[in-house]
Amino acid sequence: MSDPLAQAAEWLAYAAAADASEPDAAALATASAEGRPSVRFVLVKGIDARGVRFFTNYGSRKARELDANPHAALALWWPALQRQLRLEGPVERLLPAESDAYFASRSRGSRLGALASRQGSVIDGREELEARVAELSERFGDDIPRPEWWGGYLLRPQAIEFWEGRPNRLHDRTHHVREGDGWRTERLSP
Repeated sequence: MSDPLAQAAEWLAYAAAADASEPDAAALATASAEGRPSVRFVLVKGIDARGVRFFTNYGSRKARELDANPHAALALWWPALQRQLRLEGPVERLLPAESDAYFASRSRGSRLGALASRQGSVIDGREELEARVAELSERFGDDIPRPEWWGGYLLRPQAIEFWEGRPNRLHDRTHHVREGDGWRTERLSP
């Protein structure tokens, strides 16, 4: 396989076309500056020749960890398809224009939610969040600006692994490691 990023994009598109449940949900693993790991799910919003895009609150734990240690791993799992995709590499923030474009494409409710929420911060109760959404809805109508604390990231894979389930646990695994402008491909034992 000459371009594993193109193959990764094809796998994501195939999972979406096959009506896989939450085909863009990926477990994102980050680590603090001290190396303490954490993992949570994010939605992959694109894979192209540059890498993998996802969006979040820049004040969230994952964002703070990426600021301190800009390396991450993503894993997508499609059980009905018996496929797993893993990607590892450095992560950088997307340009504001890219974050603006994606934010504008989101539903009104999702835009309000991003503006109202300080993701991961302690609140007194759900009512506080709902009141903030109602106040912002009234103030902005349909013209909801992207908050400065929200935007996108690009994971630039240095390693990509494709896993396909096979009978008798003799699964098919290929591992691709970036070397300069190309990739070295290795077949792994299951």
